Amino acid sequence: MSERGPSAAPAQGPSPESPSVPTAAAPATASAGSAPPAPPEPLETAPLKAARRTSLLVTFILGGLSALPPLSMDMYLPALPEVTTALHSPAATVQLTLTSCLAGMALGQLVIGPMSDKWGRRRPLLAGMAVYVLATAICALAPTTEMLIGFRLLQGLAGAAAIVIARAVVRDLYDGVEMARFFSTLMLISGAAPIIAPLIGGQVLRFSDWRGVFVVLTGVGLALTLVVWRRLDETLPPERRQTGGVGAALRTMRGLLGDRVFAGYTLAGGFAFAVLFSYISASPFVVQEIYGASPQAFSLLFGLNAVGLILFGQINGKLLVGRVSLDKALGAGLAVITVASVALLLMSSGVFGKVGLVPVAAALFVLMSAMGLVLPNTNAQALMRTPHAAGSASALLGTSSFLVGAVASPLVGIAGEGTAVPMAVVQLTCSLLAVACFLGMCRPWRAPEPTA
Repeated sequence: MSERGPSAAPAQGPSPESPSVPTAAAPATASAGSAPPAPPEPLETAPLKAARRTSLLVTFILGGLSALPPLSMDMYLPALPEVTTALHSPAATVQLTLTSCLAGMALGQLVIGPMSDKWGRRRPLLAGMAVYVLATAICALAPTTEMLIGFRLLQGLAGAAAIVIARAVVRDLYDGVEMARFFSTLMLISGAAPIIAPLIGGQVLRFSDWRGVFVVLTGVGLALTLVVWRRLDETLPPERRQTGGVGAALRTMRGLLGDRVFAGYTLAGGFAFAVLFSYISASPFVVQEIYGASPQAFSLLFGLNAVGLILFGQINGKLLVGRVSLDKALGAGLAVITVASVALLLMSSGVFGKVGLVPVAAALFVLMSAMGLVLPNTNAQALMRTPHAAGSASALLGTSSFLVGAVASPLVGIAGEGTAVPMAVVQLTCSLLAVACFLGMCRPWRAPEPTA
């Protein structure tokens, strides 16, 4: 595969460091007998305030779109044990309701990403969000596990529009270091979803059953759809859109996968996401069934881990980006994830004897926190090589992550609900594969090639 990526293009839109806002003109000199001149207009002019509000609004919209997958997954997590009882299904079958949604988000991105390169960002996004709202509402009425699995698949297929187009919009607007910083900023918003979602899910279960969780998700999806419709402008002008049909889209994706470095970052990010999702799918049973925590206590622990992810995402964006190379920050994050996975495997397999919830929770906190160094940097490094096809590149990034996560999800419960060893084995295996892809394909010790 070729090592040379596509040529870099200048970032679109105004630079966040130098917004194109009119500056106040100097006051004219007062003529004889006229009133004294008005004092100079302050630097915080009305146009500047409006520009900042607009930029902040776009940030929150993209953050909300990026948060939709964790909202769809994590708000439902505290209800998993209840679903097994209510629908009379084993835990492994109920976990397929997570896997189907994840697989749908993976496959949907392969379709919606190229569509957004051809038709722009707004139309595919609005269509996907509308179907997401409908599918989520039907999930709340599902009478059987099989029906719930089917409509969770449709929910994922439609919800893929949110995450794939959000990444593509970021690539439309930013480049280089600014793109890495913006991805870290998005993590501040989307990372709040794992904190809020299980807490909301746990509280919904106090007043309703598991179906109430999907009612709340329906409302969230509807609100986000309305905000996108009213306030998110098109970011891909017609002259930059792709032409051709399915064959052209497939050729574009084949060319992207032919770039060894792009493929390396994509696979490294995908295996790191599998580590994350193995924790997401197994933690309700590990924390609640093995260690006896309540749904509310599980929600609090899950939220604490998300705080760690947000914190390190902000350390990455505010302190490391621009001072430390993205590859160094990414390598450090992968190393920490690997060490934490080893510790979890040793504790769950009984090497240290019987351990309680506290040391296991501490290792999970370290693992989740390191994701704040891995996820934004793999996205930024991969997308920096693909200015000509951001939608297709975003689709490949997302699909690899969600497909590997979908495969990892059922493996964590392969030995039943009484042991955390399968979760730790999956996490360690995927973390080692991520390190291998990063070192073997990206080769971060080499000087980056010019993208002329």
